Amino acid sequence: MSTETLFGDSWLRVQRRRARTIRCEAVAEYTARWGWAVEHDGPSIRLLTGRDFDVLDVPEPAGCESLVRLERMGVRPGPVLAAHGRALFFVAPDTARRLPELLYRTGWDGADLDLLSRGAGSHVPAPPSPGARWLRPPTPESATRPPDPKVLLGTLAYASHRSVPELIGRH
Repeated sequence: MSTETLFGDSWLRVQRRRARTIRCEAVAEYTARWGWAVEHDGPSIRLLTGRDFDVLDVPEPAGCESLVRLERMGVRPGPVLAAHGRALFFVAPDTARRLPELLYRTGWDGADLDLLSRGAGSHVPAPPSPGARWLRPPTPESATRPPDPKVLLGTLAYASHRSVPELIGRH
């Protein structure tokens, strides 16, 4: 016996209304409180990258490892999302365009990395979208001034290099 048969379709309507209210509150927070550009349709909310922030994208295990390392070093990363097996680190705008140069300057340009960047014209899913959750939610400081990528890049590159399966065990 389904919940719809037990409670009629009113229960389902209440659940849908509650989900819609939660999405509307999230969109309002992202736009009004943090000033971020947002797209939404159906159950998905997407934060547009390139204007207020760019994103460095690594496998979620590498991202969690990086968060622990960064916090041990006293580095406070900006907001960090987890979505669909990836960790998404918010960084200063224009990072995506500068990433090859930044990797070159830090000595990671020739390495096999599972490190992607998302800049202008891209987007990332945001909670309460299915599969998206905050690992480090935005704060008033981190949302309006995401960190310089140089602060995070070495740690993210190291962790994402180690997460490439065919490189494990190689020196």
